[in-house]
Amino acid sequence: MILDPILDLFRGKAVTIPPMDGAFRPNTALEDAPVFARLAEADNLAPWKGAVIASSGNALYRLTEGAPPELLEVFEAPVSAIATSSAGEIAVALDDGRLFLDREEVPTGSAIRCITALAFASDGGLWLANGSAEHRASDWAADLMRKRASGSVWRRAPGKAAFEQRASGLAFPNGLLPVAGGVVFSESWRHRLMRLDGNGLRPVLEQIPGYPARLAPLAEGALLAVFAPRNRLIELVLQEDHYRHDMIAEVPRPYWIAPALASGKSFLEPLQCGGIRTMGVHKPWAPSRSWGLVVRLDKAMQPVESWHSRANGTRHGICSALAWEGRILAASKGGDLVAAMEAG
Repeated sequence: MILDPILDLFRGKAVTIPPMDGAFRPNTALEDAPVFARLAEADNLAPWKGAVIASSGNALYRLTEGAPPELLEVFEAPVSAIATSSAGEIAVALDDGRLFLDREEVPTGSAIRCITALAFASDGGLWLANGSAEHRASDWAADLMRKRASGSVWRRAPGKAAFEQRASGLAFPNGLLPVAGGVVFSESWRHRLMRLDGNGLRPVLEQIPGYPARLAPLAEGALLAVFAPRNRLIELVLQEDHYRHDMIAEVPRPYWIAPALASGKSFLEPLQCGGIRTMGVHKPWAPSRSWGLVVRLDKAMQPVESWHSRANGTRHGICSALAWEGRILAASKGGDLVAAMEAG
């Protein structure tokens, strides 16, 4: 309600987040899944010429189950996004804002500097998500904690050289799924999926209990990677501007009270009381800055089932998922591997 800020002065308010229930009900399916491949900071996944390719740092690899990753190419900057077309084209975006198509640099213009996702449409057009006008893709935590909403979605039509902006003022668009007449994209800082088509821009899934990342197609819907959970403490810090500004200015970024791709690796990390180990046991339901989550969506982009690595797990920071040979592959950037779950 428009009067809520005034009424809150009298009635008070609470920091609430959507529960992980229903299709989001926690389990250990991701944590218990077999390892498809081990790859440090596994990030983007895509199918290419009968194989799976993945990005890690500034390199691109071909993955084969149970075998060491095969190096395909090394770039001058970390890879921030990849996409492949049915014709075998590979689009690769770098953290410095550059875009390559089949190893040739593609001009994007000065407005595009934070490419977080790429996707080829069925007609050969290329969709591009520009997460922020101020930060690089790797600076996503700064973009969130500064509460920015300067992202945009662009499209390059088949046979055209220039990208055309289709939407702006977005809170870190981070995943793309071409659909008939348009595209569905994830908006990380607003915890939702949006559809952009000839009828305009509208939400299709809201109140996601985490920060949505990349989307991948399924025969009967889509896969959604969620790279970190929502957390009451983080939501509180986002409301406390003075504290947040001081934290950004004085605290090293790895120790901010902010979402993370992995946690529990340093005693300097922020810790909530419920996350303290008791008698050497880390409770799976403890509040956590990191989590592993892949969600299966139906054709209407509504959640049907999910695979989790909970607070006491290690396969956190799922930035990308892919349907492959009857299984679901999930790239755990915090767990340094690609897991393979059985499709439901």
